[in-house]
Amino acid sequence: MILVNGKEVGYEDGMTVKRLLEKLNYTFPMIIVRVNGKLVSKEEWETFVIPPDAKVQALHQIAGG
Repeated sequence: MILVNGKEVGYEDGMTVKRLLEKLNYTFPMIIVRVNGKLVSKEEWETFVIPPDAKVQALHQIAGG
């Protein structure tokens, strides 16, 4: 199990950030992802493997004015 935005989500061995976002159907183009407090850049999403028992934050950026 991992925590995503405070909710338990099933973990898959070798799960990358990209796979997690696909699994959760997070398709918004402006998302910030942190894994255990570390910011993961969009360029790393395909290769960054989330460790078991991780705490993940996936936050939508919204522009304001």
